[in-house]
Amino acid sequence: FGVAFSSCSREAMAPARALSSSSSSSAASRRSPASSRRRHRVCASSSSSPSDGPLLLRAAAGLPTERSPVWLMRQAGRYMAEFREYSNKYPFRQRSETPEIAIELSLQPYRAFKPDGVIFFSDILTPLPSMGIEFDVIKGKGPQISNPVNCIHCVEALTPIDDPASSTPFIQPILSTLRAEIDDETTLCGFIGTPWTLAAYSVEGSADRHLVKTKAMMHKEDGRKVLHALLSHYADNLVAYCIHQIDSGAQVLQLFDSWAHHLSPAQFREFSLPYAERVMAGVRAAKPDVPIIFHANGGAGKEEILFSSDLTSDVVGLDWNMNPAECRSRAGQSRVLQGNVDPMVLFGDEDTIRSEVKSCIDAL
Repeated sequence: FGVAFSSCSREAMAPARALSSSSSSSAASRRSPASSRRRHRVCASSSSSPSDGPLLLRAAAGLPTERSPVWLMRQAGRYMAEFREYSNKYPFRQRSETPEIAIELSLQPYRAFKPDGVIFFSDILTPLPSMGIEFDVIKGKGPQISNPVNCIHCVEALTPIDDPASSTPFIQPILSTLRAEIDDETTLCGFIGTPWTLAAYSVEGSADRHLVKTKAMMHKEDGRKVLHALLSHYADNLVAYCIHQIDSGAQVLQLFDSWAHHLSPAQFREFSLPYAERVMAGVRAAKPDVPIIFHANGGAGKEEILFSSDLTSDVVGLDWNMNPAECRSRAGQSRVLQGNVDPMVLFGDEDTIRSEVKSCIDAL
């Protein structure tokens, strides 16, 4: 599981500079001119301004905070005995697509630890059936896709997400109920997988450690056309799913590029970044008030890209392999960073955990 210790400031009420995490994130800081324009739009929200909103929302918007937000990217999980009671009884999709169960699983860690963000119990693959890709999560095996994409005809057969309220009817009651339950005491976080990560799952048909099928597709001319067509379809249609999450109550949106570590920097520029940017641009056009976090698992080696103007997310998430001080130096004081304590630190004693978190916050 991942923990996000978000370090927004070094002094109480100083401008938020960073959110620190191990595999989740939160961050805030002074902005570049383009980022400043986005922040002004955030502050002008007609529903609830981040300036008087919950801590993580203010941090992600680059506003002053009294302390660093803390949240876990995968808050509901096997580490909680009460969660295991549900996972032993119900299959994954029944848990994630039954509002009463998903709400309970989302609130379990909030009731136990009171983190500064609640991330709703779901999965990055959840929007795939809306586009014609069926999946299940098999205990002991992980995600399994019954109709993997392996040719252009498979892409042409995909369906659009025209009405996410109908194709994913469980999202609205889950998020709206959670928003009412937490009542601005903490921030409600929505999320998706990036087009690259979803495309790789769709081609492989499961979680493959080497992405053999996808890599083979990348290195053949016909295969590249198929992959780019698939990425385009996902990028264009994930926008509607993101907007539906926001309309249902999500206050912050995070894009998880879970399989970015399979890409070289050049491949990341071709197969991931432009399609993630297309999603963010679509969401920002419709919902300019909502901060967007981009988190790449395997960001080490891609710092030049992540901290350039090519990535326009409000917050950049760091994975635990990245040096936070070096990232801050590269990013400058105008970028909001989230990161990046090694989640294995949580197996240590309390003094070690506190020391690691402080080191990360100080570096950011």
